[in-house]
Amino acid sequence: MLHALSALVLAAEAEPETSKTAFYVFGGLLAVWAVVLSALGMSQATFPATTTAKRGVIGLTALFMIGAMATAVITA
Repeated sequence: MLHALSALVLAAEAEPETSKTAFYVFGGLLAVWAVVLSALGMSQATFPATTTAKRGVIGLTALFMIGAMATAVITA
């Protein structure tokens, strides 16, 4: 019984750890984007001014968010 438990622990430790670099990049981009977006939103009363700009902001935010979420799941 003890040998089986030891083998299980050693097998768990032997699993190679995946690189989390992609998550750090996408998570960092999302955090920087949030700060930039909040600064622009607070400094300009009509940000974003046009419908196209609004769609662009939403699209870019969604891209960063999906990227961060996907890399979090993939590198977990």
